[in-house]
Amino acid sequence: MTRHRRIALRELAAVLALLAVAVVGCSGGGAEPEPAGTAPLSEETRRALQLDGDWGWQQQAGPLDLGVTHTQYSLDATEPADARQRGVDILSEPGGVWQNHHLMGFGTLSPEPAPGEYDWSSLDRRMQLTKDTGGRSMLTLCCAPDWMKGGAPGETDWSRLEEAPEGDFFDDFANLAAEAVRRYPQVERVLVWNELKGFYRESLNRWDYEGYTKLYNRVYDAVKAARPDVAVGGPYAVLTSIDPGQPDASAVGGDWGVADQRALDIVDYWLDNNVGADFIAVDGSTSTRQGTVPTPLDVGARKFADLTMWLRERTELPIWWAEFYADVPTDVQGGPTSEASAAATLTAVAAYAQSGASAALLWGPQGHSLEYAALWTDATGDDGGRPTPLTEGWQWLVPRLADGKVEIGRSPTMPLVAFRAPDGVLVVNTTGDPIEVPSGAESLPAWSITLTPST
Repeated sequence: MTRHRRIALRELAAVLALLAVAVVGCSGGGAEPEPAGTAPLSEETRRALQLDGDWGWQQQAGPLDLGVTHTQYSLDATEPADARQRGVDILSEPGGVWQNHHLMGFGTLSPEPAPGEYDWSSLDRRMQLTKDTGGRSMLTLCCAPDWMKGGAPGETDWSRLEEAPEGDFFDDFANLAAEAVRRYPQVERVLVWNELKGFYRESLNRWDYEGYTKLYNRVYDAVKAARPDVAVGGPYAVLTSIDPGQPDASAVGGDWGVADQRALDIVDYWLDNNVGADFIAVDGSTSTRQGTVPTPLDVGARKFADLTMWLRERTELPIWWAEFYADVPTDVQGGPTSEASAAATLTAVAAYAQSGASAALLWGPQGHSLEYAALWTDATGDDGGRPTPLTEGWQWLVPRLADGKVEIGRSPTMPLVAFRAPDGVLVVNTTGDPIEVPSGAESLPAWSITLTPST
């Protein structure tokens, strides 16, 4: 079972619980451990690191917007007031330039349970959250009401969430997309569908990129007719990597593995056959389909840089990583409060900044059951909504990377990645070992993220 399938199943289970939550309310969860904060570097240690020596600083290739995709539980009104407010404060400070929501699923109910009968209540609440926290709004146009998939009008079988609409209903889905962007003038960007869900064809051993592109084109035309100002992008393909020597291996690879040719074919077909696009969206993880996790962290993150550059060879469209998953070594526990996951996430961000990606969205900013970083702990419990090891470093980078004035550096002798802006420096230890700094006042703890203002 692939990582993406495991995530989908967890999200599906959460969706099935949504109605129960609406009836009985949220139950309090246990207190989560208080994560370590982002520590400052002493001036003595900064000098010892010789940041101005042989680090090989590289200016970020262009402005990079960081954002979040809200998932099943994300600062909902049913959460304890204090926990929710703590999370709201983090999201506002800023948690990201962009906040992305799904049309259906991943926290929202069916927007059109029966033809012409709309229920925007759950998406209204999510859009209000973005307004309240000062974010810019995106909408992922996925998933489809059951009646577009052969189901009965008025019913929702959440086990079918990831099915694509049938071809005869592509126009109905496009019309729903147009209704959504008309209802929410705050939406500036839309992603068409999500990871080609429901478009894989076992008999062909590949994705039905022809069918997806047909859906994309119908949606593009409908959205642009309703609101020409909205930016539309796709194909939101998973750029899976595999171990060398596996079937379907492409010629694109590195120490992180090789790209699955079937995923690259999606991109090439879509670029050649879409009727228009304002940006290209993809996603992926650092681990391979076979479960190999490239180490150290910088090697895994290199996948994101290499594939960003592969995309750049094919298109001048802005490149958006709609999801990204920075895995930690197999003997290390990852998760929302994992220092290793926070370090892995920032190492991936460094790769995006260097290679010229335009945006990267963090999947699930609220604490969850996945083995990846979050920005605040699970706010469904009374003690939730607290900062994680990622929070401060991410918040510091959001406006600075968006301004395009950050340099990325790597130590020639130590496993460190650093971000340098005019007003400070952020240093990430990419290993699980403390780093003794020559002539420094202190060592850098395992997986540490240290932030120091310029003097």
